[in-house]
Amino acid sequence: MTRTDKDRVEKAYLLANEAYHKIGVDVASSERILETIPISIQCWQGDDVVGFEAKKDATFGGGIQATGNYPGRARTPEELRADLDKALSLIPGKHRLNLHAIYAETKGKPVERDKLKPEHFQGWIDWAKARGMGLDFNPTFFAHPMADSGFTLSSNDEKVRRFWIRHAIACRKIAEHMGKSLESPCIMNIWIPDGFKDIPVGRLAPRQRLKASLDEIFKEKMDKDHIKESLESKLFGIGSESCVIGSHEFYLGYAVANGKMLCFDTGHFHPTEVVSDKISSTVEFVDEILLHISRPVRWDSDHIVIFDDELRTLCLEIVRGASLHCIHFGMDFFDASVNRVAAWVIGARNILKALLFALLEPTDWLMALENEGDYTSRLAILEELKTMPFEAVWDHYCLEHKVPVGIDWLDELKEYEKEVQRKRR
Repeated sequence: MTRTDKDRVEKAYLLANEAYHKIGVDVASSERILETIPISIQCWQGDDVVGFEAKKDATFGGGIQATGNYPGRARTPEELRADLDKALSLIPGKHRLNLHAIYAETKGKPVERDKLKPEHFQGWIDWAKARGMGLDFNPTFFAHPMADSGFTLSSNDEKVRRFWIRHAIACRKIAEHMGKSLESPCIMNIWIPDGFKDIPVGRLAPRQRLKASLDEIFKEKMDKDHIKESLESKLFGIGSESCVIGSHEFYLGYAVANGKMLCFDTGHFHPTEVVSDKISSTVEFVDEILLHISRPVRWDSDHIVIFDDELRTLCLEIVRGASLHCIHFGMDFFDASVNRVAAWVIGARNILKALLFALLEPTDWLMALENEGDYTSRLAILEELKTMPFEAVWDHYCLEHKVPVGIDWLDELKEYEKEVQRKRR
């Protein structure tokens, strides 16, 4: 960026500061708050959810499918970490990495999922420690012969169910080790693909088995300073269109009864159902919420997050409800039709933009008008806020964090694609 460009950003920021000050918003304070909010970046976007298992019988499945064949997919842990480093250099702030169990590094030796240990993730721990980052973790209940039936923790096959229980227990120990090693609690999130393609006769028994499995998985107490545990629901999936065993109601009940975190994936609900409306209903009953932010298009198709109405509304709802302290932000999409590093950058920057947009709202003033019944003024101010100089503040935030301003990051990404990604065969 030239000196002239920097001067332009600084001048625009000063004008924006004045405009927001007039409506009672402290811009600098909003930026400081944004600095404290990490986005957990999903590793699986970088390699199309393939992972690094050294198994000849590894299979895809469980409703997980990345579409597209854009060149440059990461094929090794080293390539994936290099791509993540590039993405992080283009995203302002300090963030986290979210790993799946299939990203274990076993030195080419097959290690069954129920035998995974912390040592198989030491490369990731060392990488995160060198960057001052935290790690989050997920057991992988899909893409495995033991998941071919479409059932894992709720399976009526005791051998299958026991295998996945052992896998989840192993993952808890790995997650606790990650949190302790990095001095930052690791969020371990459980999502399973279990469900029926056609209308089932018995819905209760699979859910009873799932509850029994979870009870056994969580039986051993873990240090909450090192691990936080979350449960993620889904409305339907490929091959489970008629009934998902781990439904929203099931996990909400289990989380409340057992003191677990609830995960909302923004693509896991009805097309007309929005997560933004669920936050205020849920924070009264669970201590913390995990967000997996995605973008559904007609179904849970895991599109890259864009700066749309629902993303802004979601962040506004969290800020307005003073809920930032109990919300954890993560991304969950996998798109192989575009540059995979660009997908991370676009998604994360949009979430941060939406959070900044929400933090620049004069919430106390609007709340006072609402409590007075002055809905006319409330509506008028909300509409004026849409054209406030938000962009100038965002550009300044990027400048202060030494990442490209505006679309400048794309040139740097294209150079990386040319020099690194396009040379991968």
